[in-house]
Amino acid sequence: MQGTKKQLSLKDIQEKYASNGTAVSPAILRKLQRDPRAGARTLYKILARRYEDQKKERNRLDAMLHFERLLWKAGVQHIAGVDEVGMGPLAGPVVAAAVVFPPGVEIEGIDDSKALDEETRIWLDTEIRAKATSFAIGLVEVDEIDRLNIYHAGIRAMRLALTNLPAPPQHILVDSRTIPGFTQPQNSFDKGDGINFSIASASIVAKVYRDRLMTELDAQYPGYGFASHKGYATPEHQRAIRDLGPCPIHRRSFDYIRELCGQYCDLYYSLKQEGYASTSRAQLATWEATVKAAVGDLSLNENKKLHLLASRLWKRIS
Repeated sequence: MQGTKKQLSLKDIQEKYASNGTAVSPAILRKLQRDPRAGARTLYKILARRYEDQKKERNRLDAMLHFERLLWKAGVQHIAGVDEVGMGPLAGPVVAAAVVFPPGVEIEGIDDSKALDEETRIWLDTEIRAKATSFAIGLVEVDEIDRLNIYHAGIRAMRLALTNLPAPPQHILVDSRTIPGFTQPQNSFDKGDGINFSIASASIVAKVYRDRLMTELDAQYPGYGFASHKGYATPEHQRAIRDLGPCPIHRRSFDYIRELCGQYCDLYYSLKQEGYASTSRAQLATWEATVKAAVGDLSLNENKKLHLLASRLWKRIS
């Protein structure tokens, strides 16, 4: 045991593993586990937890890269992951990114952009751009979103991103759909930005690009708070639209913009307010009966929104 103590300097080990990014080896854990010193036992517990976290991340990353590795092994080298962001906001463009990596690449931490904080996304965006063989952006502006509708605008953004790559990919990986206009093989993954490495990388690049663009647009259209909410329907953004009206980058084809601007009938707003004021099951049932009786006096969208509100209010009371 005395020989083991001489071989291990706890200070050296602490310094070596001071960074959370340093991989913990099973060998060092075994040595610390057998070391009787109190400091060694404390250090073992810390590094054992880190080892398990690293093992979990290793397994997650291996799972995300599974499909790419199969294709790389089959000789397919240029695989494009593609994804779009900005489908839900009330303002700003839809942005897509396409990313192609060289065979064998790995980047720890890659995940669905929505699951990452801003600082991590920005750091990973830099890593992706540094390690990718190529990447490209596709952008569809608001006027085209209003003309095409949001679904087709998202498809167009992804087509543009793929077309803007320096060289055509051999294989395309995409989130939850197939992109028309390409002869290359495509694989669609449900919630692909959370389970596939290339698609998740594309979602990060697109998200960081769009967030920066919305921050720039905040200076051009002050008062709406675009730098903070990036165009999504936050309470802050809704208040700004009511107070200021929509600006040129608001999606006028979105029905919610018309609702916020007071373009629905007075009965709709009155019923909506009454619904929010219902605090008991009896009140809510009476309100819902009133809504059903008013079907003929409301538009299709007004009726649809009030029925959706009823579902949310019943869940709230339950």
